[in-house]
Amino acid sequence: MIVFDENKLANLTTGSQHLDEKYGTVGTPSREEFEAKAEAWYYAELLRDERKRQKLTQQQLGERIGKKREYISSLEQGRTDMQLSTFILIAKALGLKFTLEVG
Repeated sequence: MIVFDENKLANLTTGSQHLDEKYGTVGTPSREEFEAKAEAWYYAELLRDERKRQKLTQQQLGERIGKKREYISSLEQGRTDMQLSTFILIAKALGLKFTLEVG
């Protein structure tokens, strides 16, 4: 049986508190920058997972969009910021369709 010490639990830092301490509170420039990078990483992961699902190499995907394998690798590893135009090129090359919801 596991017994929890309620005093220790009460002193644990929540995820939100950790983000506030490290990147600033929601709405601050540093937090906005962090959240934008996190979202870009998420979308790069989606594209990478789809590339792998289709059993395409980085080289093959790069050839489809006119970029080098190293560029695809850099995007997938989060070392390069992906422009919207590149995201759309890759999505089309993978046969993906996205909808934009405003509001």
